[in-house]
Amino acid sequence: MRNIEALKQMLGTAKNIVIIPHYKPDADALGSCLGLAGMLGKKGHTVKVISPTDYPDFLFWMKGHDQVQVYKEEFREEIRESITKADIVFCLDFSALNRIGALGEFVAEAEGVKIVVDHHLDPEEFADHMIWDTKAAATAELLYQLAAELGDIDLIDPDIADCLYAGIMTDTGSFKHSNTTKNTLLVAAELIGLGADNAKVGSLIYDNNSLDRLKLTGFALSQKLVVHREHRTAFFTLSSNELRRFNAKTGDTEGLVNYALSIKDIVFSALITEREDGVKLSLRSKGKFPVNVFAKNHFNGGGHRNASGGRIDMPLAEAVKYFENLLPKYAEELKNA
Repeated sequence: MRNIEALKQMLGTAKNIVIIPHYKPDADALGSCLGLAGMLGKKGHTVKVISPTDYPDFLFWMKGHDQVQVYKEEFREEIRESITKADIVFCLDFSALNRIGALGEFVAEAEGVKIVVDHHLDPEEFADHMIWDTKAAATAELLYQLAAELGDIDLIDPDIADCLYAGIMTDTGSFKHSNTTKNTLLVAAELIGLGADNAKVGSLIYDNNSLDRLKLTGFALSQKLVVHREHRTAFFTLSSNELRRFNAKTGDTEGLVNYALSIKDIVFSALITEREDGVKLSLRSKGKFPVNVFAKNHFNGGGHRNASGGRIDMPLAEAVKYFENLLPKYAEELKNA
């Protein structure tokens, strides 16, 4: 349900509000949470951002980051109470409770109003209000539009504008992906007009690498890239030992999958990594090949048509073999993508 008047009334008096991003939040998820938290705080609400996991240190510049509570088992009951007793729970950049780990149980139990703001496919029906549009390039784009509908654009200061701009910039691949629309560019322009420093945000996110991260990228490119030209596919694999070798932190493999997709005539790419809780896949494509369908059918995942992810419970070598054995089944689709 999308009822702006009801939201206006609800937010017209001070509330206790919790805001939650998805597991391993990226710039859109975290930027949207911190941008919304900043706006709601100016309206007199008590706001807490709770993340189901940690997030990349190249996002630590976002104003309010130091107030985010990251879920840890030792704080389980405290976090449960914060969520279940909140007047309003905002769920940003996800619309399925399995995308927030242990927090999903708490949101399901929550007594307050649940509001989803998201742009991903196939949402679950657990919220009281859905601000959902798959045509939006980013959740941050939807939040700007929501602020406009609520008459709250004046609440967006340069720090909030930076957070929202970062979400749009990263989810569009710096405005080069096919999800970049006229509206996306107009919203980005409005945010710059409100004080977003596009050069600063771009530098903080893309030009802020650790030496270990650069070495990991070089290792992956020189030693771990596999190309199947007959299926127009390229992918990387990284074992847990290799990740430890380069002291990999959250976010250090972000963007790596795009290097494989940048190869001439490649239309499908993957990053397959061995993690403590299974093998994770990050999938990208060009054109018509639907990686969200591929992820849903074979790797318990989903997402957007050209950007998706999944996971599977099997040893890394078996997962890679399984992935490669699937490619001939999609030969015609990949050829015509």
